[in-house]
Amino acid sequence: MKRNVWLLPLLALLAGACSKHSGGGAKLASDTDSVAYVIGMNVGLNLQRMDSTINVDAVCEGIRDVFRDKTRLSVEQAETFYLSYLNYALPEKARAYEEQFLADIATSNRSYARTSSGVTYTVTEVGDQGRIPTSDRDSVEVRYVISTTDGRQLFSSYERGDTLRVQLRDLRPGVRESVKLIGRGGRIESWIPSAEAYGAEGDKELGVAPNTTLRYEIELVGVEKYGDWSRRNNLRRK
Repeated sequence: MKRNVWLLPLLALLAGACSKHSGGGAKLASDTDSVAYVIGMNVGLNLQRMDSTINVDAVCEGIRDVFRDKTRLSVEQAETFYLSYLNYALPEKARAYEEQFLADIATSNRSYARTSSGVTYTVTEVGDQGRIPTSDRDSVEVRYVISTTDGRQLFSSYERGDTLRVQLRDLRPGVRESVKLIGRGGRIESWIPSAEAYGAEGDKELGVAPNTTLRYEIELVGVEKYGDWSRRNNLRRK
C-alpha cells in the first residue's frame, strides 16, 4: 500500500483533465457527481497551469486503464519512469530551453555578451574602473531588481529602500560573476541561468520556481577591497 502513495496525488491531479475531452462531461445526476465535477474542475485548472501542452487523451486513457485493471505498466514501473522523468528528463528539457533562450538574447542584441557559465549580460554603466571587486573576500554594496523571463518582478532593493552589504563570495554565482564586470557606481543587466542562481530547488519564499532563468538589474553602490581592509587592520594593531 505504501508504494502507491506517490501515485495517488498525481492521479487526483490528472483526473480533472478528462472532463475536457470525454465527450459530454460529467452527468450531474446527484450531489456526489456534482462534487466530483467540482473537484475535476479544480484539478483540471491546476494541471492546465502546470503544463498546457500535456496530452489529455493519454492522461485519461491511463486513468481509465486503472479502473479497468488493465494498466500497461506496473506501479513499480510507473514509479521508476515518473521519477526518472522528473529528476533527469525534465531538467534536461529545461536546460535546453534555457540555453536556446540565452543564445537568442545574445544573437538578437549585440550589446549582450555571454560568459562561459552562460550569464548573458550588458553593461549599462561601467563605473569606477579603479574600484572593481576581484577577490571573493572583497566586500560590496549592491542594489538589484530580480525579474522572471516574462517580466514579472520578484524583488527590488529600490522598493524596499534596502542596500545589500555582503562579501562577494556570499552572492549567488551568477550575481558574483556579474558584479566583477563593473566598477563602483556601475550598472549591469544580466540574464542568469538557473544553475548560477537558485538551481533545481528554486526559492519558494522569493517565488522562484525550480530551474528558472532570472533577469537581474544590478547597481554596484560600493566596493571595499579586502587588501585595503586588511592593511588598515594591521596598522591599527601596530
